[in-house]
Amino acid sequence: MQKKILVTGGAGFIASCLAQRLADNPDNFVVVVDNLLTGSKTKLPVSVHDNVRFIKADVNNFNDISTIFSSFSFDFVFHYAALVGVKRTLANPVMVLNDLNGIRNVLDLCKNTGVKRIYFSSSSEVYGEPVEFPQNEHTTPLNSRLPYAIVKNVGEAYLRAYYQEYSLEFTIFRFFNTYGPRQSTDFVMSKFMAAALSNQDITIYGDGSQTRTFCYIDDNIDATLNAFYQDLVVNDVANIGSDYEITILDLAEKIVRITGSSSKIIFLPALKEGDMTRRCPDISVMKQLLQRKLTPMEEGIQRLISSKHSITA
Repeated sequence: MQKKILVTGGAGFIASCLAQRLADNPDNFVVVVDNLLTGSKTKLPVSVHDNVRFIKADVNNFNDISTIFSSFSFDFVFHYAALVGVKRTLANPVMVLNDLNGIRNVLDLCKNTGVKRIYFSSSSEVYGEPVEFPQNEHTTPLNSRLPYAIVKNVGEAYLRAYYQEYSLEFTIFRFFNTYGPRQSTDFVMSKFMAAALSNQDITIYGDGSQTRTFCYIDDNIDATLNAFYQDLVVNDVANIGSDYEITILDLAEKIVRITGSSSKIIFLPALKEGDMTRRCPDISVMKQLLQRKLTPMEEGIQRLISSKHSITA
């Protein structure tokens, strides 16, 4: 019997890759929901098994999403819908906070329609400015005051509360920077790559000394799907990312070198907020989930180059 699975935000980068992999398995029937505010129909999964359905809807609108739940009786839900992107979320704080409505809507519908487990895309943003390295799921404080991080933090609290009160099982994935071929150029790696491949200036906020880690999309999806299929990290949280830490300036220089670009690196004034000085996760749990080595950054960049060439060819 097919598992009926809902993926919200499924026209976005990570969620569309997840939906595609779920749809590749004929034992799954996948319903993808997205309001297409930042998602794109071009990212929607393509299935040879006739087991995918896309519905344009807004999870923040209860009437929109409730009819979908009542129509399909889902077994599992991946709630990945959210307003994302540092500059976009800083510029639209009320729109970001509206995502709390979507979390409540999805949780209420899950508990009332017999959903077995909900998977939630949280974020490294919940950690705020670093106080511990590497950032561990259970010992590092969640101290960011930015609306996007607050929404993710409150979302996590809702999941735990619904488990305590209604026995609705959950898994929380805290995503650190993830990159890959489907990512829009609103994000660091894809933005730098697009500039380098067209020999345009690469712009950096501040002096570029802030550090990040970058997880290739296949590592993200393999780890989360292993959690799903093997019933791991149940009623718990896992950082999903890489433990290879690099400064933003070093990243830009590495991309210029690997691509053979003539791009110049230009420094802009530092962002007033939202650009944390350092970020690096404890990925002990993820490594257990992944069950293989992580994709090296150089290999991930080469895959990006190949995908860009195939698109422009």
